[in-house]
Parts: sequence; structure tokens; C-alpha cells
Amino acid sequence: MYKTLDSTPRQDGFLMPGEFESHLQTWMMWPERRDVWREDAKPAQNAFVEVASAIAEFEPVVILVSAAQFQNARQSLPAGVRLVEMSYNDAWARDILPSFVTNGQGKTRLVDWDFNAWGGLVDGLYFPWDQDQLVGRKIAELEGMDRYDAGHLVLEGGSFQVDGDGTLITTEECLLSSGRNPDLTKDEIEENLSLYLGVEKVIWLEKGIDSEGTNGHVDNLCTFVRPGELLVHWTEDRKHPHYEICQAAWNRLSDSIDAQGRNFKLHKLPAPSAMYRTSEDVTNIIEVECTAALRIGDLLPASYINFYFVNGGVIMPAFGETDKDAFGILRDVFPGREIVPVRSAREILLGGGNVHCITQQQPG
Repeated sequence: MYKTLDSTPRQDGFLMPGEFESHLQTWMMWPERRDVWREDAKPAQNAFVEVASAIAEFEPVVILVSAAQFQNARQSLPAGVRLVEMSYNDAWARDILPSFVTNGQGKTRLVDWDFNAWGGLVDGLYFPWDQDQLVGRKIAELEGMDRYDAGHLVLEGGSFQVDGDGTLITTEECLLSSGRNPDLTKDEIEENLSLYLGVEKVIWLEKGIDSEGTNGHVDNLCTFVRPGELLVHWTEDRKHPHYEICQAAWNRLSDSIDAQGRNFKLHKLPAPSAMYRTSEDVTNIIEVECTAALRIGDLLPASYINFYFVNGGVIMPAFGETDKDAFGILRDVFPGREIVPVRSAREILLGGGNVHCITQQQPG
């Protein structure tokens, strides 16, 4: 049994911990849309299995799956991965699932945002998203976890990063986009982030690297290593399509201080070579009127920043020739964690995101 609370997390002494803190479990969702994932979603499913299997070596994994795909998923996944049958519209757990907040005394609640497929009827990527909007309530019911209703705010988990110590980072391009919260001012959005995530300071970067898809989610651009310390997507190649965005983010973060008055310690995580959608990448994708078309030649939002923390490890996307450098930096920045590359990461990227985008941590 759960309650939908009339208060806010801040009023009740709850906040969202940093992703690098301890997890109780990881949530994922099983992909199957044939207008998003090529070849009947089989390659994407194999990639999700690789990610889930890697995570399961470190912590419990729960995967939501439709009734039609339950048997397929059960046969494909390790026996220790828990499956929960549920309806939803697509498989981006980071953005569709609620955020989890804690009070530091062993109690966890969830924050249920509005979700409109990254822009609704303005520039959203698919329609409808009605089943996605019910997932938060279903998880509250499933887990018996009290719920904060933040349905007045369109917000995806990939659009912000928190350090668990009062600081949140996001992009103006995303949270101020016309398809999300056009009736709210920047100050009002900040106030909502403070109330529902327990943060004291919001740092606004200008743009992300995925303007056409998520309107610039920050989880491809930078992430917290720990409070006061960040990894930043980086390239020194002026011809790389991300060059100006990386420079602008680095400069703004260099000039910023966090909620505790600290200057950030910044690490550069090199960008992979620019990657584009090929004719092979759209094999057997079914185009439908209410889903954004996937076009040959589209720039893919490839970034090593889109990794996922697990208890004692980091699950990183692998793209090819640049993996060695990224692996080395992650190993140096996280000396106490095992770095696990996901070799099929490009398959997830074809859908518009990567390892971080298909996972959601539940602190514990």
C-alpha cells in the first residue's frame, strides 16, 4: 500500500542522492518498438541483455516487460534478473521512471514527474505516451512506496545531474524548451527542482549534444564523480560537431561554484569520433506517422559520459577505437571501481541514448 503525499520531499527532509552512492537495485525496461528499434528490436534486446547482465554482477536488476515480450525476455536474461510485467510506450527507464529520494535514515520515496516523450506535441519523439505516464504510480503500487506527485512539471531523469550535496546541473536548451514547461519561468523551474529533489543550487549549462532528440540532455555532457568533482565530455577537434558545446560547458563549469561554495575539479572524458546513422542502421524499421523518423546521416549522440554507476563498478558504453583512452580515464578517476565496457552500446545509441538512458538507480 502506498500514499500520494501532499507535501514535498524538501518539506519532509528527503533529497535525491548522487548516482555514485549506494544502490538497492537498478530498474530497466525491455525494448520492443519496431518504429524505434531495427530488425524487430532483436539487436537492441541483445544489447539490453548485455547491460543487465553486467549490472547484475554488482547489484539486483528489475526489468519491466510487456506481456507480449515476457517469455522472450525471460529466456534471454539471467535467471537472477527480476521481471515485472507492465505496460509502457518505450524503454527509456532514465526518463520514464520516477526519481527516488531518501531521508538518510533508510526511507525511500519516489517523485513522479510528467513525461511527454521529450517535447509533447511540439517536438516529442512519439505519440502516445499515456502508458509511460502511469509507470510511476505502478511502481509505487508494486513496491509499496509513498509517492510525491510532481505531475505539474515535465522532467526526464536524463535532463539533470545531482551530487546529493545540494547541487544540480541541467541545460537551458532542455528544461526551457517550448515543448516542456512553457508556462513556467526559469526561477519557477528552479524552485520545483529544489522542492522535489532537495537541491539548493541549479547550474545551467547552455546546450547538450542531442538537440534533435532530447533537446540537450545533460547526461551526455557531464556527470558527477563525487560532490565538487565532474567528468566533462570533451574534444579538441574543431571539426567535431560537439566542439563548441564542449568548450561552452567546460568554461561555464570552470566559472561555477557548487551549493557548498566549492570550485569544481574537472576531468576531460574524450568524445568518440562523430558517429552517423547508416542505411544498415534503419533495417526493417517501420515508419509510423506519430513517431519521429530515423534518417540516414543523422548525427548520433555518442558520449562516454553516458555511463552508469553500480555498486563497486561503472558500466561504460564502448564505441571502438577511442575506448582505450576513455577506459583509462574512468579507471584513474574511479580507482575503487571495476570498469565494464558494453560492446553493443552502438545498438542502444541507434535508439537515441545509451547505458545511462536505459537505467534508473534506486538508492539503498
